[in-house]
Amino acid sequence: MKKDKGKKGFWGEFREFALKGSVVDLAVGIIIGGAFQSIVNSLVKDVVMPFVGLLTGGLDFTSRFLILKPAPDGVDAAKLGDIAYVRDTLNLPVFAYGSFLTAVLNFLIMALVIFLIIKVLNKLKEVKIPHLRHDSAEPVEIVVPTVKTCPFCCSEIPAAATRCPHCTSVLEETAKEAQEAEATEL
Repeated sequence: MKKDKGKKGFWGEFREFALKGSVVDLAVGIIIGGAFQSIVNSLVKDVVMPFVGLLTGGLDFTSRFLILKPAPDGVDAAKLGDIAYVRDTLNLPVFAYGSFLTAVLNFLIMALVIFLIIKVLNKLKEVKIPHLRHDSAEPVEIVVPTVKTCPFCCSEIPAAATRCPHCTSVLEETAKEAQEAEATEL
């Protein structure tokens, strides 16, 4: 069979998909998220949980569990406190609530940190940079309009438009008039 030159093959389509900006951004985000998760896990395990253990009398939540089935006769009772021994060697079902509590705490801390990062980024977006006038020492905020109103149909249109997309009227305002209007606003 001959390959149609107008159609891309499977690998061509895959390459086009994989190299899209959004897919690459998503991959970078996942990699950074994985690295961030290890930081949060360390924060919970090495910083938060020792204080929780101190408050609870030395309990280590990660090794807390309940055995759901009675242990066979002749098993050393001291070894029943080791989850790996109970689960892997004795093959007994266990309810590992300590691991679950640690995972929930990891999630809550990660959600809190992500919330705080997004809050800071949103605040940075809102910051307006003041500019100084040549004739004054007072800072003046320069606002560049992104929209304007069509004088014919009163619709909002992009500021750079020369024709209204709603009523198709030709807008008479020239670039020079726009610059003069901007200069008078300052």
